[in-house]
Amino acid sequence: MKNINHPIYLYRRYIHDVIIAMEAIMANKMKSFLTALGIMFGVAAVISMLAIGKGAQQEVLEQIKLVGVNNIIITPSSQSLLSADAGNTGTEDNKSRKKRFSPGLTMLDALAIKKVIPTVHKITPVISMSYYAIKEGKSYPVVLDGVSPEYFKLLNMNIELGKSFTDAQAQKGVPVCVIGANIRNHFFNQDNPVGQYIKCGKVWLKVIGVIEKRDFTASATDEMGISSSDNRIIVPAKTLLRRFKDRAAIKPETMNRMVGGGVIIVFGGPNNGDNTASDKAKERHDQLDKIIVQVKETEQLAATANIIKRLLLRRHSDLYDFEVTVPELLLKQQQKTNEIFNIVLGAIAGISLIVGGIGIMNIMLASVWERIREIGTRQAIGASRKDIIVQFLAESTLISVLGGIIGVFLGIGLAHLIEFTADIKTIVSFFSVIVAFFVSATVGIVFGYLPAKRAASQDPVESLRQ
Repeated sequence: MKNINHPIYLYRRYIHDVIIAMEAIMANKMKSFLTALGIMFGVAAVISMLAIGKGAQQEVLEQIKLVGVNNIIITPSSQSLLSADAGNTGTEDNKSRKKRFSPGLTMLDALAIKKVIPTVHKITPVISMSYYAIKEGKSYPVVLDGVSPEYFKLLNMNIELGKSFTDAQAQKGVPVCVIGANIRNHFFNQDNPVGQYIKCGKVWLKVIGVIEKRDFTASATDEMGISSSDNRIIVPAKTLLRRFKDRAAIKPETMNRMVGGGVIIVFGGPNNGDNTASDKAKERHDQLDKIIVQVKETEQLAATANIIKRLLLRRHSDLYDFEVTVPELLLKQQQKTNEIFNIVLGAIAGISLIVGGIGIMNIMLASVWERIREIGTRQAIGASRKDIIVQFLAESTLISVLGGIIGVFLGIGLAHLIEFTADIKTIVSFFSVIVAFFVSATVGIVFGYLPAKRAASQDPVESLRQ
């Protein structure tokens, strides 16, 4: 006599129930496929939405790497200068502000920050001007950057060929330069540019290094300290100030702009003809376009930024003609926002899975009434309530798993399509695929239980009578 409670017997019996469920699915292919559609699109939505969120997080991490760790960016504020130099409105405050003098952002500011603030680890001034580089009759528009040797480490720039300039070269203002990848391709093609000369404005610069090309993926901006180096020629700051142009140098033209005890804050005089029209339009008096400061520890970022503001306000006669930005804190805030955004996207996509599960439950409930004679026949020839539950539960689970498998491939394809058409970085992670597939199988079990229980509760006699 067979022992119906023996594990092997139970295993074979329930396997038989699963086989019957598979036969029922194959007998109704179109119905099963339409039932699985909700799960398919739900899984695809979860994977593609999480891929968008993962891509956004990766972009933030790349931006943090590009902007440098623990960096603070100080830039001139043209809006504050305009408010300080605005016409007299009749108020005492405006009169006093008009008579204040600020030299703008200068090398002395950078030296003061380095000398006074103990938490500062590295610092570099940045002076940017537009020029045309010339070699053997060919010209190319470039951005000429004057920096200190620490600039490359602050922004994680790697030198592909040659080397960067030394402290001694920076102090003496030697006419040497490090060029970007596009400039190398335009002038030197496959030749080694190290040791060769390139003319920028009226000055011949010796190329001593080439910057490795970096891939920018998103909204990297100069205000956050991130800028592509591909079209840049980088020289020591003193080289640019001595051999090209020093915007802080007082010239006779400037003296003519002084009026009645107050000074209109414009330095530098007419353009020397080396720069492009964009520089002529700026008429910037600031000697520097940017100061990049690196602190020793991340915890010191906010406090150091606050001290820098107070120091510069004293040096600039309480005129807020500068902006202090902490890119890493802004990017981390953006990362936190992205995480919340990912949760919202996942929740919205998860709703699709729930809707798909409800669809499975509805179809399976309808299937119970359609196949009530089949249920009665199975019960009449010895099938137990557990057999009926396993059969219908296996059927709903298999449909859900099938929809999940198709949905995984659909979601991966959709993520790549979004990246290609919308130019949005997407990253499909193994974790998101596993989660989406596991949830789809769980939905099939949860929403298939009620129809399975309904089918098992049928009276065999009543089922056969119908």
